[in-house]
Amino acid sequence: MKVAQALMQQDLSHVAMSINSKTAGDVERALGKDTLSLDDFMALISPAGAMYLEAMAYRAKAVTRHRFGNTMQLFVPLYLSNLCANECTYCGFTMSNKIKRKTLSISEVLTEIEAIKDLGFSQVLLVTGEHETKVGMEYFEQTLSAIREKVSYLMMEVQPLKREQYETLKHLGLDAVLVYQETYSPQHYANYHTRGKKQDFLWRLEASDRIGKAGIDKIGIGALLGLGDWRVDSAMTALHGKLIQQNYWQSRVSIAFPRLRSCEGNSTGGNALTNSKLPNERDLLQLICAHRIFNPQAELSLSTRESAVFRDGVMPLGITSMSAASQTQPGGYSAPSKALNQFDIDDNRSVSDVVSALSMKGLEPVWKDWMPFTECV
Repeated sequence: MKVAQALMQQDLSHVAMSINSKTAGDVERALGKDTLSLDDFMALISPAGAMYLEAMAYRAKAVTRHRFGNTMQLFVPLYLSNLCANECTYCGFTMSNKIKRKTLSISEVLTEIEAIKDLGFSQVLLVTGEHETKVGMEYFEQTLSAIREKVSYLMMEVQPLKREQYETLKHLGLDAVLVYQETYSPQHYANYHTRGKKQDFLWRLEASDRIGKAGIDKIGIGALLGLGDWRVDSAMTALHGKLIQQNYWQSRVSIAFPRLRSCEGNSTGGNALTNSKLPNERDLLQLICAHRIFNPQAELSLSTRESAVFRDGVMPLGITSMSAASQTQPGGYSAPSKALNQFDIDDNRSVSDVVSALSMKGLEPVWKDWMPFTECV
């Protein structure tokens, strides 16, 4: 497990000290380089780097347009189940929450897919809580077999799986897997994950190795910003992405920037807006620009957790993939309800409104990441 081993060798206290000791001169040297080291990335996300946000935004925009053109990938999450066997203090799906639990039948999944296609989407992210006995491989295989031909690009964000299970799902047409570490600090991780298999920090960290060895096209990573020191977690995410690219070059890397959001029934999320560890919007912009400058090849994704105003502002500055019109409860597209969401959404605009915002920024929405060769002939 090359990637996980390299990450576990990092001294997080040293990372924090290095970030906080950066000076204006360190930031200027980083911005003057064509290729940045991890130490340079730490300068860009440091408190000293905040004074250079305009220069960072200018360069991030130029790098993004050069690498990705004037395009923005659009995708939508499809929540299959809110069953969960874990206790996570920041999530609305946590097992102790007294909510109505639901897992979509295959027929209901197909109905959701049709509703999603009517919105224009062809790239779909399948999401579940983590309950491997009731929502596990048998269910995943049935779901992929039923819907694969109906979408152009299929992603999953579920519990970490074994390598051979990822290989099976790839054979069924799975294109991308997202596994967010939440926080790279084992101590903080243990504080927030108090029951269930998700307590196993290393099993989750090793997921990217298993996904890479299975040959999945894209590996999605990220930290839940606000659980730990967001700068340290972000430096570790940046290193994580580079290690994946070095060891599993056949897989693309996607980095997301979820900030802790309020949600019903838990203490951590309920205090999200006053959490002193939560990066503000200016911090988040600094972080997005730093990732783009440090890793020009990585896809950077932003969800509807963030406000419409913020998302519109950062559209041209590094982000290459966005969700829109998201529903975070099972059945939310074909039968919208007031059921508990996994987390609060801030950008509630329609798809057409998001597309209009993209157009105003000179960006073109991309509904299909790619299509099979057989569709082209």
